[in-house]
Amino acid sequence: MQLRVFEPRYVDLVRECTRAERPFGVNLILEGAEAGVAATPAAVGTLATIRDFFSLRDGLLGILAEGGQRFRVRQTRVRNDGQLRADVTLWPIEPAQILPPEFSLLATILERLLDAYAKDNAVLYAAPQLDDAVWVGCRLAELLPLARAERQSLLELQDPLARLGALNMLLPRFQRDG
Repeated sequence: MQLRVFEPRYVDLVRECTRAERPFGVNLILEGAEAGVAATPAAVGTLATIRDFFSLRDGLLGILAEGGQRFRVRQTRVRNDGQLRADVTLWPIEPAQILPPEFSLLATILERLLDAYAKDNAVLYAAPQLDDAVWVGCRLAELLPLARAERQSLLELQDPLARLGALNMLLPRFQRDG
C-alpha cells in the first residue's frame, strides 16, 4: 500500500519504525478520522513494513508499505503526541493452500484486476501467486470495490476457503448485464 505521511506523529512513527526495522499496525478506522484526534480502530489489523520512501507532488513524504501478519488488538492507549499504540496478539500466518478448482474463476478475475492495476503498481504485485487460495482471497478482498465493513469481515476470516466462498457470493454484484 502507498501511504501519504502528513502529520508529525506519523513522521515520527515512520522514523521510529525505520530505525528499529520494525512494522507498524494498520487497522480500519471505525470512528474518527485519519487526522486529528486518535481514531477508534477495528479490533483486527495487519502489520505493515516500510519498503520504500518517496516525495509526493505536494512535497509530503510517501511510503510504500507491505502488509504482513494479522493481529487482534487487546488494548490501546494514546501517546501525548496523539499516536495510537496497542498491545496485540499476532494471528498465525495462514499457510499457502492450493486453490481448489471451484474457485478458479476468482483467480482469473484477480489476474485481470492485476493486469489493469499493476501497470502503476508493479512492485506491489511482482510475484502473483494465483494458485494459492490464501493469496487470491486476500488480494481480491484488497482490490475489489467493496464496502469497508465487507472488506474487514473478509480479512478477519481465518479460513481461506471460507474467504473464497464469501467472495464467490459477491461476484454477481460485479457482473455486467448483456
